[in-house]
Amino acid sequence: MSRAVARIAVTAGEPAGIGPELVVRLAQQAHATELVAVADPDWLLRAADALELPLSLTAFDADRPAQPHVPGRLPVLAVRSAQPVQFGVLCAANAAAVVETLTLAADGAERGSFDAIVTAPVQKSILADAGFAFSGHTEFFADRVGASVVMMLVADTLRVALATTHLPLRAVPDAIRSDRLENTLRVLQRDLRDKFALPAPRILVLGLNPHAGEGGHLGREELDVIMPLLDRLRVEGMQLRGPLPADTGFLPRELEQCDAVLAMYHDQGLPVLKYAGFGHAVNVTLGLPYIRTSVDHGTALDLAGQGVADPGSLFAATALAIDLVARRRASISA
Repeated sequence: MSRAVARIAVTAGEPAGIGPELVVRLAQQAHATELVAVADPDWLLRAADALELPLSLTAFDADRPAQPHVPGRLPVLAVRSAQPVQFGVLCAANAAAVVETLTLAADGAERGSFDAIVTAPVQKSILADAGFAFSGHTEFFADRVGASVVMMLVADTLRVALATTHLPLRAVPDAIRSDRLENTLRVLQRDLRDKFALPAPRILVLGLNPHAGEGGHLGREELDVIMPLLDRLRVEGMQLRGPLPADTGFLPRELEQCDAVLAMYHDQGLPVLKYAGFGHAVNVTLGLPYIRTSVDHGTALDLAGQGVADPGSLFAATALAIDLVARRRASISA
């Protein structure tokens, strides 16, 4: 759907956490893009009262032309929670409403009603306790469209993508297969080119084992899987370096020569990324037919309702979504 003003859905996340108040703080900013909250209106109004911030809500109408965001106002695509929300207190009965916010946002993006989705954090444990098979936002959106996706976090110029996401550490080596790794690299290269406007992406690939396997003495995944694949893809013209040891792959001299780093597992790459940019880093789902960004942190139940939660990551996620939508529109009109 083509529209003069872009429209972005913003899901409020776990209502007992800091998500609703982050959305309220986001609503205080001016944006040339229309922001549409996907939430129970009571979550947002309660958070606005706690923060003593102005907030006027209207029902979202997909047929109305999108308008630039006006500070203090929000159109809302409404869901209804089963139980009243208490700051910091999880309630399994409200898990269905949380999942519904994601479903409605995804429905809208798939229909073209939304140009992008920005998500506040959810509490995976309470969704699991309520019976939802939910391992993360990334997997949720991937399952919706049947796409192979890649999780990448962005902090300024540092981009770290993951070959595996939410797996127990003991399951990671078995998941480092040539076909899966090839698909990850192709999705990463394509979206760096198409969404981030990098015509010839340079990707640094980390090894799985200490010292990248030390020539097979500390593990053979590098020799048997990673290196043969990288050699084959280089012949096609992909600019790939590695596999490099993870303990030196993030040195400045290495990062200067790449546009993104591919880590083999979650806690290999993300501690470095979050150390470098926590509070303004952004989680991006690559491989979807639409743009989806998210915060780099959790629900912070202990901070909810106190007005002290840092909204920087949600601001950054929204700014990046707006930028990526603009890039996509420019490429289509070129």
